Amino acid sequence: MFRPSRPDRVEDAVVAKIQKIRTYVGLGAVLWVAYSYKLVDSASDAASDRLNDSWISILVLAVTFPVFIGWFVLLARPPARRQLLRRAAKPSGAVLAIIGGVAVFPAAVLSGLVDGKLAVNPVMSVVSWLLTVATLVWVLPFVIYGMGLSLLHVFRTVDIHETVPPLLTMTLVWEMALVNLFTGSYAGVPAGVRIVLLLGGPLSVTAVGYWELRRLRANYGLTVRGALMR
Repeated sequence: MFRPSRPDRVEDAVVAKIQKIRTYVGLGAVLWVAYSYKLVDSASDAASDRLNDSWISILVLAVTFPVFIGWFVLLARPPARRQLLRRAAKPSGAVLAIIGGVAVFPAAVLSGLVDGKLAVNPVMSVVSWLLTVATLVWVLPFVIYGMGLSLLHVFRTVDIHETVPPLLTMTLVWEMALVNLFTGSYAGVPAGVRIVLLLGGPLSVTAVGYWELRRLRANYGLTVRGALMR
């Protein structure tokens, strides 16, 4: 559901390696600051914070995705539009899948499944038990693993065109920088360190994104203008 599948897509192992290194270094820096400045009390708190950050990123990306892809398609020439729209079907399905998976949990609360209100007779008790097990055993891992894959593969937008993931990723990180700025992230950290944390991620991701676009153009002849047939 969340992995790219277009058979003729370009896969650059060097780009993938640099992206992973940047991600690990960034995560390590955030965790080091969190513990150094007592922003979290335990490893579980740190994990919870990273999960919350991932979910916020998913929400921002899910909102950004249709707007970005809409503009991308509108800027394309008519022959390219049909192809881009056709390729956008599976990435759109990935967005709906993760949102739908998360929606199961509030639905379980509102429906009375969590507090046992559905277990009005023996049959419904069995049904409630099966639904609870399915939610914990299948839906929860699906959502958590899906969030990671959605961010890693940027909702599999390489299926649309190889230039879309770096462009969308650069857009997302600057949006998240604004979210972190206005929500007071890293409060209690010295001003200099906070600036580095707020800007370090966006700047490094932007640098990797531009490098990836240049590499796509130089090594594979893939450009944004080519995707748009301009």
